[in-house]
Order: sequence, then structure tokens, then C-alpha cells
Amino acid sequence: MRPRPGFLLLAAAAAVAAGCGGSNAAAPQTTAGTTSATGTTQRNAAARLLSIRRLVPVDAGTLDSSVQDAAAAPFGGGAVLLGGLTAADTSRDDVITVSRAGSRRVGHLPGVVHDAAAVTIGKLSYLFGGGNGPAQIDTIVRVDPRTGAAEAIGHLPSGSSDQTGAAIGATAYIVGGYTGTRWLDTIVAWKPGGTARVVAHLPSAIRYAAVTAVGDRLVIAGGSLPSGSATDAVYEYVPATRRVVRIGRLPAPTTHAAAATFGSIAYVVGGRSAIVGTPTDRIVGIDVATRKVAVAGALRQPLSDLMAVGTARGIIVAGGKSTAGTVAGIVELLPRGAVRTTAAALAGVPPPLDKLNVYAADRVGNLSPVVRNARPYVYVPNSDSNTVDVIDQRTFKIVRHFAVGGLPQHIVPSYDLKTLYVTNDSGNSLTPIDPNTGKPAAKTIPVEDPYNMYYTPDGRFALVVAERLHRLDFRDAHSFALHHSLVLPCVGADHMDFSADGSYALVSCEFSAQMVKVDIQHERVVDTLTLRAGAAPQDVKLSPDGKVFYAADMNSGGVWLIDGVNLRVLRFMPTGAGAHGLYPSRDARYLYVTNRAAGSISVVSFRTRHIVKTWHIAGGGSPDMGNVSADGKVLWLSGRWSAAVYAISTKNGRLLARIPVGRGPHGLCVWPQPGRYSLGHTGILR
Repeated sequence: MRPRPGFLLLAAAAAVAAGCGGSNAAAPQTTAGTTSATGTTQRNAAARLLSIRRLVPVDAGTLDSSVQDAAAAPFGGGAVLLGGLTAADTSRDDVITVSRAGSRRVGHLPGVVHDAAAVTIGKLSYLFGGGNGPAQIDTIVRVDPRTGAAEAIGHLPSGSSDQTGAAIGATAYIVGGYTGTRWLDTIVAWKPGGTARVVAHLPSAIRYAAVTAVGDRLVIAGGSLPSGSATDAVYEYVPATRRVVRIGRLPAPTTHAAAATFGSIAYVVGGRSAIVGTPTDRIVGIDVATRKVAVAGALRQPLSDLMAVGTARGIIVAGGKSTAGTVAGIVELLPRGAVRTTAAALAGVPPPLDKLNVYAADRVGNLSPVVRNARPYVYVPNSDSNTVDVIDQRTFKIVRHFAVGGLPQHIVPSYDLKTLYVTNDSGNSLTPIDPNTGKPAAKTIPVEDPYNMYYTPDGRFALVVAERLHRLDFRDAHSFALHHSLVLPCVGADHMDFSADGSYALVSCEFSAQMVKVDIQHERVVDTLTLRAGAAPQDVKLSPDGKVFYAADMNSGGVWLIDGVNLRVLRFMPTGAGAHGLYPSRDARYLYVTNRAAGSISVVSFRTRHIVKTWHIAGGGSPDMGNVSADGKVLWLSGRWSAAVYAISTKNGRLLARIPVGRGPHGLCVWPQPGRYSLGHTGILR
């Protein structure tokens, strides 16, 4: 809640005195910050390992509406925001998840609330007190950010708002606050299933302090004092000793700021002076090991009453109040030098035919001499039947049927276009097919866990997506000898596509709702993007101009548009339930999105980045994966749940044929296709 406007403002010197001294019950627990020789040695050793890094803001989308004074806690590589105030200064009850992928309202609190404290312990978040307009409340609310479910489970020692908090291990610590008649100097500890109790007192009562946890200690910076002034004092509270110690001073008295931890450094973000309407853009780093406090960057605009949560790669900042009013922006604070994670262009990649169209070589008629004798067939891996059906594109008839290894998932054209490979996932093998005859080789090639397969844009390595093993295996493109196994920091790696210059790939991870950026030349992960809770990213395709990656999301029913350079979401486009496969048209004007659960195909304009048509499969279906015929007239798709293959006219979406095949048809390959070389999957040619 806001400080009462009638308070008199005191000089800065008085603010310092009020922030560092005072006589109350906590006095015996508070020291001036002296250390022993042993302590100094330990801190000096730690200083060699830690440093305050300068942070740079990068735009990461917007909230669906502006908000200030929400309680924020970590969730899924981002944050969950609870309650807060609208632009009209009315209380909210929203439960909103926030990440670089934007925001999503997932539920509602039992009642409206603002200026509360929140922490995350395990998979659940907890909200403490806050104001609802007429009064301060004492409720402790348990929130599941995955579902938005929220329920009251306990009480604070007294109703209060304007407090802040953080968790150390399984314990939440709530600092300061206001009861409506009395300012609080308390630190309250609470564990799930326990009772909230006061464990320490601050040198002065305080509201709106910036609080975060660094290791086994609580950092408390700035805040408003009962005198009406703001303080610049920085304290630490160590639960093991129950002592509050001053460890430094902010560059200026600051209140209504947010605090978050990145690495082993506490950062105080934004805030204002004691005077309303004086927000700052200052980012201050606090190294608790050396007790160094230093300016560590600036926001894009001055903000107070904002929310900040530390992540593995930086700090997510959302909402707040500027000089113009409440804002809806989401910003990610990243270490300077890490803002652009662009890898070096990969040597040996064939130069593009058109810098504005990565698919320029895939136009109708551009068949390579290598594929001119290939039979015009569609190869269908039946995952549940352990077989492959071969369909003649001219007659829509099955002309061949043969058994392969266990769980065939995709049929992948080789980089040199000479061979098609069936990826037998549980069979741990590849079955080569000669596209000039449509017949399989007598022997399979042993390869561990080949769920899917791609090729580096220089043709040097096959990239086997070992989904079960959480790996991306770099193998020789011809012998398939293992060169390097790259462990991926995600679960359910499925599909990928490559930047226009071949320098990096963007990999979808279905079961952890993530996109992973891989530097191809150095064979390493350089960045990870977590999408919203419950997302299940599938197929990935680059836009013709190379500026945007499209990632289908089966659970969210649409497509994410992602800036691959800075690895951030531009927006989400709903298409239909079960969005799964992505296929460019031969003229590179459109992207066909298969909506498996909806039985439809969305036609997206690459130019406008909007849906221009939706085709529904006559009689229903479950369109999954496939590709476009060489002449661009037919979109061939597997019916994953329907034991069928669909031939669909790209002129009007009319169903030309429904062809029964084996059980669980998946990543079918249409061959031949125009293009100079293959990047794998069911045919990503350039």
C-alpha cells in the first residue's frame, strides 16, 4: 500500500541514521558489520570467484495488461505474478506466469490483493498478506503456477501489506510491512505445514524493502522508514545466527524497488526516492561475499513498484510504474556481452541463391540431377506396425510394403540426396532406401536412439536426435561413426531447423516446454528459451527471410514466432488444436500448419505472419507430418491416429485421396523434392 502523503521528508543524513540505528528488541541481534580475520580471509577468497556483472535490458514481450505492486516468485525459468494494482490503482486477483515467451493468465487468487510477498518452495508458490483496498490481510495462500489453483492455508502473525520476502531452502522469510496502524520491523519465518513466527527484528520498521536470498542469507536493501524518508541501508540476515548485519549502502536512498539474485549477486532494480513520481532506472549489484555495492546497469526507462525474479541466465522484470503511469512491459536483464548469442557463420555452407529467401532452391522445377531418376513415391513409416508403406504419387496406390526396425519415426533424405533413411527409434538402427528403386537395403545401420535425424548445413555430420537419451549426436554423415554426443538441457528433443547462415540450430523440446539454441561449429548449447507452462513444441521451420523461426505447439494449439538471434518470443499465433507439422509452399509464400487434434491445416502468410486460410479434412482426420510434392500441387500428410495418408490440394485444400496404411503413420517423406542439399527431417531442402 502507498505511504501516506502527509509524512514529512527528512534530510538524507537523518534517513541514514534511522536506517542504521534505533533502539528496539532487535538491538542485541544487530551488528555494525565487523568481521574477524578468519571471516575476512574467507570473503577475500570468495571475491576471487564472484563479481558484479553489468546487466543489459532486452525486451521480452508484454503482459496482457499493465500492473504494478504484484507479488513475484520464480516459476519454470521465469516468474509467477500474483495480484497487484491496475493502471487505475484497483487491486487484482490474477495468477499470471511470465517468461521470455510472454505472459499467460492461469488462474485467480481467492481475493484481490496488492503489495503482498511471494516465494516459491518446491513446485508451489506462496503468497503472504497484502492489502485489498479497505484493509490489510493476514492470509497465506498456496498457489500452483502450473494450473492457477489457489487456496488459503495459513495466517501471518498479523494482517499486513507492503512487505517483501524470499525463500531460503524450504523456509519463507517475510520482511517488514504495515498493519494499517503500525509499521513492522519484523522478519517472519514460515514453512509449509508450520506456523508463521517472528525470528528477528530490523534496526527500524520498514516497508517496501527490496529483498532476495543469496545462498543461505537474506539481503534486505532500501525501503521506506516511519519518518517518511527512504533508506540506503543494505542488510543481511543469516538464519543460522539469527543476526541482522548491515553490509553496505545503496548509491542513493531507495524504496519501492525490486530485488533478484543472479548467480551469487543480489541486484536491486529500479525503485524511487521517498517522493512519489521519482522512479529510477538504476540497477545496483550487491556482492554479499565482499560487501561491495556498485551500479550494474540501467533499465530502458525509470520504474518503481516493479517485479523482478532471477533466472539461470539473467533477471526477468515485469510491469511497474513509470513517470507516465503503470506499464505492461516484460524485460530480461542479461549480462553485458550475452545479449546477442549469434554464433559464427558455418564454413562450407553453399551460398544462398537469394538472400531474401532461404527456400529459393526449392521452387518447382529445381530438381537436382541427383534426384531426376528417383521414383515419385511417398514413403510412410508406420510407427506402431514397424513397417513402411510406399505410395505412388501418380496413382495414390501402395506399391510396396516392407518391415523395418522397431518404432520407425521418420524417413530422412541424406544431405547429398542419394539415400533415404528410416529412423528406427527403439530398433536403434537406420534402414537405408534407394530412392531410384524404392527398395530398402538388406542391412540396417546401427545407430543409438534415432528418433529423428538432421544434417549440419555444411554436410559434415548427421545430427541424430536421441530423444530418449536427451542427446544430440554428431555422427559422420556417411559412416555414421559417432563424433560427439551433446547432452541437451531439456526433455523430449524432437525437431529443429537452422539459421540462414547455418551457424546455429533451434531445437524443440516437447516435454520441458523449451527451445534450445545449439552452436553448430562449436557443437555446444548457447541458450535455452522456456515457453509458457504446459507448452509442447514440435516441428520448427525458418521463415524465408531468415528472421523468424516458427515452432508448432501441440498443447497450446498454435505456433510460436521466435527471434532466433536473441532467442525471444515475438508472439504466439493460435492455429488449431494439436498444432504439429510445418511445411513451406514451393513458392515460399505460405506455411502449412497441421493441426492434428483439430483435423485441419492452417495456411499462414510468411509476409503478413497471419493465417489466410484454414482447410478442414473432409470426413475428419489427424494430420501430422509430411511435405509438399515437387510440383507444389499436393500436400501429403500422415494421419497419425487414423492409419491413413492424406493427399490434399494446395489450390483449395480439397482432399484428393485418403489412403489406408499401417498403424501410427508418422514422419512420411515425399520424394523427390527440389533443392540442392538436405538438412534432414522429412525433407528440409535448401
